[in-house]
Amino acid sequence: MVSLAMIFLVLYSRYRSAVLALIIMGNVPLALIGSVAALWISEQPLSVASMIGFITLTGISTRNGILKISHYINLVLHEGETFSRAMILRGSQERLTPVLMTALSAGVALVPLLVGADAPGKEILHPVAVTIFGGLISATLLDTFLTPVLFLKLGGKPLNRLVEGRAGSLRPADAY
Repeated sequence: MVSLAMIFLVLYSRYRSAVLALIIMGNVPLALIGSVAALWISEQPLSVASMIGFITLTGISTRNGILKISHYINLVLHEGETFSRAMILRGSQERLTPVLMTALSAGVALVPLLVGADAPGKEILHPVAVTIFGGLISATLLDTFLTPVLFLKLGGKPLNRLVEGRAGSLRPADAY
């Protein structure tokens, strides 16, 4: 709970919007779905090691939301887009490859820890790997759909406030 509160505070200080921070944090339950399912399928108990995996996964899943939301904002601020379904589709498509590449490379890096769980030294790392791997799958797949939909439904007003705040903070020399 403490780490979730700290993540929220960091996101709120960055975006100046509870709505945008909560949209990004919406990825955390999506990651937990896959983690819990992976632990259940692999018949792993909930342990300190798997809880460390949950904390790690929280950071990874929020990063995916940050990538998308920041890109939507940058499209409006720097590329002349307006808040619309087309802008969200464009932003989501442009961020899909980096998110998938990151998830795939992290997943591949976890494979040695996933196989041979009974090998010496892996008894601690295996539950962490199972937790992160399962959460990566669910967070990446579900976030692909959920974040754009939530941003389309709820992100218009916070985005407009950010754009107006940026426009009002430009000095005359910055406008040229």
